[in-house]
Formats: sequence, C-alpha cells, structure tokens
Amino acid sequence: MKELKYLAIVILLTSNLWSQKEPYYTTYDWDDDPITNIDLKKYEDKDIVAFKDKVVNEFYFLKDDSFVEYALIHKLYWLNSNDNIEKYNKVYLPSSPNSEVVTNKARVITKSGKIIELDDSKILTSKDEETKRTLKYYALEGVEKGGFIEYFFVVKRYPGYTGKRVTLQSDFEKENVSFELLAPTNLIFKTKSYNGLPDVIQDTTNTDKNHWKLELDTLEAIDNEEQAPYGAMKKYLIYKLEKNTNNPANDIVSYRVGSQNIYKNLFPEVDEKLNKKITKFIKSIEDADHEDTATKIRALENYIKANIYVASVNREDLEDVSSILDNKVANERGVVKLYLALSKVLNIKHQLVYTTDRREMKFDKGFEAYNFLLETLIYFPKIKMYMAPTKIESRLGFPPGFFTDNYGLFIKPVTLGGFTSGVGSVKYIKPVNYDKTNYNLVMNVSFDPDDLTVTDLKMDRVMDGYYAVYIQPFMDIAKEENKDEMIESVIKSINPNIEIVEKKALNASSKDFGTKPLQIIADLKSEDYVDKAGNKYLFKIGSIIGPQQEMYQEKVRQLPAENEFERSYDRKIVVDIPTGYQFKNLDKININESYNKDDKELFMFSSSYEIKDNQLIVSIKEFYNQNIIDVALYEDYRKVINSAANFNKVTLVLEKI
Repeated sequence: MKELKYLAIVILLTSNLWSQKEPYYTTYDWDDDPITNIDLKKYEDKDIVAFKDKVVNEFYFLKDDSFVEYALIHKLYWLNSNDNIEKYNKVYLPSSPNSEVVTNKARVITKSGKIIELDDSKILTSKDEETKRTLKYYALEGVEKGGFIEYFFVVKRYPGYTGKRVTLQSDFEKENVSFELLAPTNLIFKTKSYNGLPDVIQDTTNTDKNHWKLELDTLEAIDNEEQAPYGAMKKYLIYKLEKNTNNPANDIVSYRVGSQNIYKNLFPEVDEKLNKKITKFIKSIEDADHEDTATKIRALENYIKANIYVASVNREDLEDVSSILDNKVANERGVVKLYLALSKVLNIKHQLVYTTDRREMKFDKGFEAYNFLLETLIYFPKIKMYMAPTKIESRLGFPPGFFTDNYGLFIKPVTLGGFTSGVGSVKYIKPVNYDKTNYNLVMNVSFDPDDLTVTDLKMDRVMDGYYAVYIQPFMDIAKEENKDEMIESVIKSINPNIEIVEKKALNASSKDFGTKPLQIIADLKSEDYVDKAGNKYLFKIGSIIGPQQEMYQEKVRQLPAENEFERSYDRKIVVDIPTGYQFKNLDKININESYNKDDKELFMFSSSYEIKDNQLIVSIKEFYNQNIIDVALYEDYRKVINSAANFNKVTLVLEKI
C-alpha cells in the first residue's frame, strides 16, 4: 500500500552507525562441491528436489544515512524430469525501480558431477509484454535429467519492514531449508510462523547485530488438492519491525498508526469547490439522490464502473478527485478516494476495509502487519453491505467471495475535539448467506411423437447473487451481439450442443442487480438426451441440470476445501410422458444426502419425484451453507457434492406399457 510504504525512516536512525559490521552477503559464497554428501536414492521417484533453499534478509544503515534491505536467495535444485528442466532452465533476476542486484552467481552441475559455472555473458534480456518491463535472466545451458542447477543472488531494495511474508514450502520436497533475519542492534523485529512451521528464534550469540533464524533439515511437499486454499496452507512466516530501542516512538507498525495514515491519504478533504463539482456529478446520475441508501449506492457504483476508466498508472492526477470528475479517468487509489468523497457528501456512513484473498493468505487478527492490507472494500454499516470499489465484476452486497469469511481492518472516520482521523479495528467479514445466491431452473420436457429421441425443452432459469453478478450488471451496456452471447452462455452451460429456438432475458440490467433476479426463458431442442435401445428408450434425465462437479479422491485428504461463496439451487424438471409409454427404474431419482452440525444443516442435496396428470415431476434441491470445509468435514461435504454428480448420471428407461 502506497500510503503505508513510505513511513518516516528518521525514527529508525541511531547513533554510532559506522560501528556496524559489513553486510552478511559480502562474506557469503557457495560451496566448492555442493553435492558430495547428497543421497539421491530416497528420491529416485521424484521429479524435483531442493537440496538448498536459503533466504537471508538484512536491514542495514549505509554511511549516507540511507536505510536499505539486502535480500539473499540461494537455491540448489535436482531436476529429474524434462518438464522441470524446461521450467527451471531460466533464472530470472529481480527487477524493479526500488531495487538493484548487487551480486549474482549461477551454475549447472551435470549428472556426473561436472560443474559448469555461468558468467555474465549468459545473462540475457527479454521484455514482459504485459508490464513492458525488461527482464534479465540466466540461460542455464547444459542442464540434463538427473543434474543440478544452483544459483544465488543478492538484491538491495527499499526496506520492507512493515510486514513481509516468506513462503518456504512448495509442491516438492526440500532439504537444508533456512531463513535468517539480521538488523542493527537497536531494531527489534517480530516474527510469526504459520501452518505448523516452527518458530523463528533469536541467535543471542551474535552481539554485533540482532539475528533471528530458522533452520530445517527437511521440509515436506504440499500437494495442491482440489478446492484447497493452496497458497494460504503452505508453511510460511511473516516478519515486521516491532520497535526501535533508541527511539521512544515505538508504535512503528501498528493498525493504530496505519489507520491514521490511511485516513490522511485516502479520505479526501471536500472543500466548497470540490463539493460543488461532486453535487453536479451526483445530479447527473439517476437515483443517486434516492432516499433508499442501497438504491443510492447502487446507482453511484453502476455509473462509476461504467463510465470511469481505471488505469494501472501511478500518477497524481489519477488520484485527485477533482481531476477524476473532470476527465473520467482514475487509478485504483483514485477510485477509492472518489467513492469515499461521494459517501461523505451524501452523508452515507462508511468504513474503509482492508483484507486478504483467503485462498492466498488468511487475515491474521492477532498479528498487526501491513502485508495483510491487500484488498479493498467499503462497508456501509446502515445497510450492512460491502462494496469492492476497484473490482468491475463486483457489485454492492456481493464483494469478491474470497474476501469474505475472513477478517479485515475496518477504518472509520472519528471526530474528537474538532479533529478527525481514522480509527481502525479488526472485525470478521461475514459471507453472504446462501439464500442470497440462487441458481434455479424449471425445465419442461416433451418428446417428439414422431421420433422420441428428439426432445423439446422450455427453460426458465433464474439467477441472482454471485451467479448473476458477472452477467446482469453488464447487459444493459453491452452491444446487442455481446448480450446475445451472454444469454447463450447461460443456456448452453447445461449442454453446449443444444439448439436454441427462441430466447429472452428479463431484468437484464445493472439497475436490477440486487433487487430483481436475472431470468432467462428459452425454447430449446435437442437430440442428446434420449438414446434408442431396441424397443426401449434411454432418457438421460440427470443431464438436464447440466454438468456437475465430481470430487473423487484416492488419497486421504490433507487440506481443507474452500468455496468462493455460499449458494443454493432449486430445480424442477417436468416431463410429459408419451402416450402409451411408462418410465421404469424411477427409484434412481431418489437421492438424499446432507450434513448437520449443531442443529444447523450445512450441506444438502435432495432429489425426488411424483407422477401427476401423466407428467413426471422431479424436484431437486441443493445448498451449501458454509464456505470453509475443515478436513474433518470433508468426507461429508464430498458426499453431498457427489450426490449432485450422481443425479447427473441418472438415466431412465422409457418403454411401452
């Protein structure tokens, strides 16, 4: 976060700086023969193993009073597959405006033990087409299956002392894993380890510098299981500067200080001139002056996300609310400031919220570090809804699902004695309840009397919440052909081969999202649902609901499963039974699976049928009332998921009476 990155370094300065020893990296080098004592026999079935994974971060005062961080990375990989040779035959050197590589080495060690050291002539350049940055990398020539690559580099960079994550675990096994943190004796760092990683300990034998370290002989691999929050479950640690013993202002990295800085940088002052400009802007938006708070916010959000272009550029005018209103261009910080200014002028109580994507990292409510302040939401306490101001695909009440079911830092303006500042508190971000996100279906099915393998279908599909948020808000601003594509994509999600005879969409506008469900009605025809077998017909009724997720796993589950959002389904299939025919094996339809905890039904799938007025009426209900599935609940959750998949496979026998 820009507003927290450049805190005053002056509070860190100390006297007698020049008594520091030289940085750690200046005396560091690799071993002349790094593979002599490696035993490969136990890894013969592995594609890749790391035999060294070393991270050293040192904070250092230079003689010109500047404060820097030296980051050393040293890796030794054994590559035992062509895929991994392809993956690791380039070593990219870090590149950014705030860093420089001060030393680097790379070498290849063949299967026979021959060492091929690479000099700077092997450093090539390429251009990242997306960021337009020039990248430097080692081209590792001579890599062979069963051989090794080794490299280390040191980067001098702007010090990241406000909260830094170091991930040590990967999807392959490692030996000789270590992390070290060094700092001047007046700077005290605090660390925390996650997911079973041992704690970092302080080396008190080093009296010249403060020194913390973690050393592991081995570190097991972690597999990326289906629906697992893989990034968040790896073993990692976070470090931050806790205090400076030479300065009484020791509240260096805290949410109290952070909230004040965020308020100062993002909550704009609205003077008379800006107020007039905002008032004019508001008057141009339909319903922006509506007395209902949710309607008012939706109107603003829909207009801004359709008319304000968001550029990925750091420029002052793109963060200035007045300039944004004039030019309709902003960057992400500017858009946040715009929403906050509008909320202030309209007297809408609001709080700025920072959190994480829980797939990558859970927000730790017990460890204050700024690296948790990654994703931005705005919370409106009167209506108890969140907005994601920088996410075009999100709308009020339905923030990105992976930002919810998580903790976050809530910052609200507080005025005391005529002075207003930001006050922060960590709170839980509740997920949107399952009954707010529905994907419902009524499908009427009739058979062509001249050819029973041909079916006519009438679809009535209703979607709201997260299932509508990627479509409904964009339909009134989309070109006609794109709107048709959106409707067709929903219809053909049940079967890409289905023929669409006629279609229409109701409540198909951004104004309807959050108040009316998107409804798609269509007449369809298909030859995919019935096969002739002698004098019988096989009707694949389960396929009518479309493909369903299957979760089958041979290994014992190791990681929890997580969904983006809670959800509900209510489906009905009404089948006209052909005259003179009957269905056999109807009992296959009846499937019931659910899981209850503390008298609360968390997951449920139920399908049943009745025969009425020569129609087969099948009812299918399903919901998931919890996003985060602990390993202990996984089997119960999997049974419910697979129940839907099992229904999807149900085939009925249709035969003459």
